[in-house]
Amino acid sequence: MTQFTTRTTSPFRYDIVGSFLRPQELKDARAKFSQGKISQAELTEVEDQCIIDLIHKEEAAGLKAVTDGEFRRSYWHLDFFWGLQGVKHVNLKHGYFFHDEETRNDSAQVIGKISGENHPFVNYFKFVRDHVSHGTQVKQTIPAPAQFLEELIRPENQESVKEVYPNLADLDHDVAKAYHQVIEDLYAAGCRTLQLDDCTWGISVNNFANLKRKDPNANTSQLKELQERFLQVNNEAIADLPDDLTINTHICRGNYHSTWAAAGGYGPVADTLFAQENVNAFYLEYDSERAGGFEPLAKVPDNKYVVLGLITSKTGDLEDPEVIINRIKEAAKFHPLDHLCLSPQCGFASTEEGNILTEEQQWAKINLVKDIAKQVWD
Repeated sequence: MTQFTTRTTSPFRYDIVGSFLRPQELKDARAKFSQGKISQAELTEVEDQCIIDLIHKEEAAGLKAVTDGEFRRSYWHLDFFWGLQGVKHVNLKHGYFFHDEETRNDSAQVIGKISGENHPFVNYFKFVRDHVSHGTQVKQTIPAPAQFLEELIRPENQESVKEVYPNLADLDHDVAKAYHQVIEDLYAAGCRTLQLDDCTWGISVNNFANLKRKDPNANTSQLKELQERFLQVNNEAIADLPDDLTINTHICRGNYHSTWAAAGGYGPVADTLFAQENVNAFYLEYDSERAGGFEPLAKVPDNKYVVLGLITSKTGDLEDPEVIINRIKEAAKFHPLDHLCLSPQCGFASTEEGNILTEEQQWAKINLVKDIAKQVWD
């Protein structure tokens, strides 16, 4: 029988991405707060209790690394951007356009030099740190630096960027430096597992596919240059950090109210993302044909981990375990089985709206991930 390495740090053989469905109590409190009916202190009290309850459920489900479910956020990414210095919360004419619907229209704009001191997410981490059981790890999720650049690239946001940063190289450096500051502060607070959530690569493969569909001979050099820019800002942000800080990344094609934003296999970004991003593991969306095949996994260095997101978080229907096991075996043709793990393809609520499934179905999905992982790696 094959002996597999026992995982003691993230990623674990059965794992999660990070966000969970918001309890109705929390949704109600956030609505009352937005209407001015309760104070920030009263909202925080509800958030605290809901997060404590979630931690207990995560530990009961056997998860080795837990999150706060992103319960203090409205979005998986924008709330983090708003916590940086030199950034403000704005509302644009439109939100993001997903396959079936348009999101809310919140965004982030630059109003001054960007820096990362006193970020509220550090205190969010401390709260979870102080409420987990001994031996349970806390995974802090934040959007990748490249994701912030992607937000600033939106046409509506470019003018404000140019006013503060005429030289885009200065922008990229300040973004990386700000992230580095936040990460150092998280580390000082005890964080040893950090996950960079990143949709930029999914957007890139989607743009590549669309360009090639319109013109098979199209010049893709601009897309390649953008990939290099995203890679550089991500790697600069996580350079020169302590060796005992595990940094992973999650790659997604959009997850909003069970809809998606992009499609296309990982091939067009594999030589950049998989081969060169200096992370420990890649959590990869693989729950539908939109993600393409496993062949690009051959570009991931053998000593790094791939977490196969084969279980969808977009619906409550449970996958056939045998089908998933066979897909894991297929993936192992391109990356060592000992360096593979399993998780849902994304969180269950990347925004506070949440995906279209019940809380019971959410936990059934996590139990399915655990059961399959035990069959494959135990």
